[in-house]
Amino acid sequence: MSANDVDAAASVAPLRNRSFVALMSYRLLTILSYQIVAVAAGWHVYELTGDPWKLGLLGLAEVIPFFCVAPFAGYLVDHLPKRRLGIVACIGLALTPLILIAVALGWVFAAPGEGGAKLWLMYAAIMFTGGVRSFLGPVHNTLFACILPREQFTRASGIGSVVFQSALVLGPAIGGGVIGLVARLGDFPEGATVPAGPAYALGVVCALGAALALAVLRTTEPALSHERQPIFASIGEGLRFVLRTPVMLGAMALDMFAVLFGGAVSLAPAFIKDVLHAGPEALGLLRSAPAVGAVLVGLWLARHPIQRHAGRFLLGAVAGFGACIIGFGLSETLWLSVAFMFLSGAFDGISVVLRSTILQLATPDHMRGRVSSINSIFISSSNELGAFYAGSMARLLGLAHAVVLGGCVTLAVVAFTALKSPTVRRLDLRDLH
Repeated sequence: MSANDVDAAASVAPLRNRSFVALMSYRLLTILSYQIVAVAAGWHVYELTGDPWKLGLLGLAEVIPFFCVAPFAGYLVDHLPKRRLGIVACIGLALTPLILIAVALGWVFAAPGEGGAKLWLMYAAIMFTGGVRSFLGPVHNTLFACILPREQFTRASGIGSVVFQSALVLGPAIGGGVIGLVARLGDFPEGATVPAGPAYALGVVCALGAALALAVLRTTEPALSHERQPIFASIGEGLRFVLRTPVMLGAMALDMFAVLFGGAVSLAPAFIKDVLHAGPEALGLLRSAPAVGAVLVGLWLARHPIQRHAGRFLLGAVAGFGACIIGFGLSETLWLSVAFMFLSGAFDGISVVLRSTILQLATPDHMRGRVSSINSIFISSSNELGAFYAGSMARLLGLAHAVVLGGCVTLAVVAFTALKSPTVRRLDLRDLH
């Protein structure tokens, strides 16, 4: 297909496809669920402990099971009915906030001296979420390719980024807003712990709504093969494909290290209380600001998708992200911190759209689940590892120094990638159609 044919086919609006709309609803609601729960759990843990390192442990609790389950999740997505598997994963996603509701309302470990047991039960619930989340991305990516023609992948990825980032805007804002509303209506004395139960309950509703969205989605999935490779051989096939595809490996690695070392947002509860001296509503604002920037960029890219010089845009976007993280670490005023988070999200939005487009265009249909799981290990797990890294470095160096160091390392990663990976630097998405 010529470049003009590709451009003409890509101009068709994916939102006219009802199955695509249902898939985006699933995407939106699953992210809303675990974002609301993440904000509520972070606030809850910091209220109980006052220790930023304990916030980092939340990220570690999620990433360990995610990392362990993800390769097998990809295999199952490639070999089982994808829509049904996604519905089961959504129901599993609802179980974590149900457990956290029991903790928040004092139904378990309510006696004095049981604070440590309560904290460990929260970590166990978050670990369960980590395992369940490993299925959500592969289900989305494989159904994405079933629903849309390849020529619409670039534009649909822009729309998907808007949905993804919109959920990142709404989730933290809703989570922080609900906790703030409970604090005002409950008239709690100063120093009392504000219950996070209502925010957790909203996470349950969103997860079940995502299951309903998949239940009404209609698509023809590829026929399942009755001749299956041994599970570890099949997982190895997906890993070898990624390692032998330089543009995919380079894009994944670049994004992974940027998120790993630039994960300042996980320290937002500590910055809000100890540096910016604000409340839970400001926490929601700060956590949402990156996604607002990413949504605006995603809306632009949905109308004006990047094709030429995609590699240069990718490198520049990650460098801009690192610079914004440095600015955030140096800021001591709320509005300036929000501005830096907004710009970091705008730069990250470019990176997300380009990486997801590369993933969809370069992956063969029969291994989308496995490749998507490997991508999730690179990217999603780096969010939680980044949270643990940020919490640990904050304990050693202090909040501001830890964040500034992470931004500097991100800039160094971009420079190294630009020098050592000409495939990424010269990338043109039209070559992948």
